[in-house]
Amino acid sequence: MTTRPGVLIVVQNLPLRVDRRVLLEAKALVAAGYQVSVICPLGEGDRPRQMLEGVAVYSYRPAPGARGLLGYVIEFVYSWFRTAWLSVAVRRERGFRVIQACNPPDTYWLLALLWRPFGVRFVFDHHDLNPELYRSRFGEPQGAAAKAQYRGLLWLERRTFRAAHRVISTNESYQEIAQTRGGVPARRTSVVRSAPDATRMRPVHLKRADQRGHLLAYLGIMGPQDDVHIVLEVIAELVHRRGRVDVHAVLMGFGDCLADLRKQCTEMGLDGVVTFTGRVGPEQIGEHLSRASIGLGPDRNTPLNDVSTMNKTMEYMAYAVVPVTFDLQETRRSLGDAGVVVASGDVQAFADAIEGVLDDEERRVRLSLAGRRRIVDELDWAPQSGTYVGVFDELLGRPHQPLEPAPAADQDQFGRRYVTDAELEAFVRARGHVASSDDER
Repeated sequence: MTTRPGVLIVVQNLPLRVDRRVLLEAKALVAAGYQVSVICPLGEGDRPRQMLEGVAVYSYRPAPGARGLLGYVIEFVYSWFRTAWLSVAVRRERGFRVIQACNPPDTYWLLALLWRPFGVRFVFDHHDLNPELYRSRFGEPQGAAAKAQYRGLLWLERRTFRAAHRVISTNESYQEIAQTRGGVPARRTSVVRSAPDATRMRPVHLKRADQRGHLLAYLGIMGPQDDVHIVLEVIAELVHRRGRVDVHAVLMGFGDCLADLRKQCTEMGLDGVVTFTGRVGPEQIGEHLSRASIGLGPDRNTPLNDVSTMNKTMEYMAYAVVPVTFDLQETRRSLGDAGVVVASGDVQAFADAIEGVLDDEERRVRLSLAGRRRIVDELDWAPQSGTYVGVFDELLGRPHQPLEPAPAADQDQFGRRYVTDAELEAFVRARGHVASSDDER
């Protein structure tokens, strides 16, 4: 067994190669000298045991899709026991001194307590607010059953906070909830933003032979609370009612609503201008966002969305794509002056904002460059990773050493060092222009 300190990361929602934040975290720990193991659901094309960029991945076959409260309970119980069983294998084969659990659900505090007598510490990586998610999907609880479910979510959240030796929050809003509602002392909380890796997430040169004008992109989960149907309403407004023939859209992601969204797209007569990709990897994301002029944020203002960091917003900015989103507190903090926000739920205003960006090239270029610059200068993963690793170093009493930056050889002309403003500006200006035969010579 290795002498490097072991960390076990537990994830229920996504396979590791799809969960971009957790993969970045795991790789940061590996780079800092930790031995990292991850337990997560099995992804398409994955093996039950495999090494992924220095991380040992233990996967289990996911539970069937949940339907209704009972279905979700069955899924959580199944995943919990599969994870607990695999944690025994990880302990025997590789060892670990810390468990990091990512929510939802807020149930892995019990697994951490079971390992505590063996000297294992618990780090809670706070990704979601389940009580706010409940209120966002179902409204304020009414009736005895709904109130009981809501109180149960609050109870599980409190148990998670109280079991944690350290809490990592994705933004200041989440940190405040950990300290107030969760009663976590400030010294045991840290903010680690879900930031893109600017050395990897960057525009790439692509041929434009199939370009049909401006590409509008959506990247993210497609669940009931994600409001992706609004994207279709906005596209219908632009194409059917305003007569635009220079826009098309790509919707990247998956979720409970994907099948319904495909059906709605057909019923709205949008199949010719909207493409659904399903689950995508980094290469496909890079290709589509390198082509895109605008990134779409259709999440309406709800108790959850208003205080949550939208990863897609910062990923749009990393590719110098202009985000157009509904007005959310944390989204404004992420954007700075690099995007456009409109009143929540206003489809007409959303379409106006898109047209305002597309029809004013100088504004589009200015916002695109500002977004990329904000990611590189302020919101890159590199400084976040130092804070993240520092939590484990402090918890285990290890001397903290800053992580080495990515070597220059890993950076192409759109990387941090080599791109010039003129090169990036020319790249952004070329978006949306239909390629001619001369362009491909």
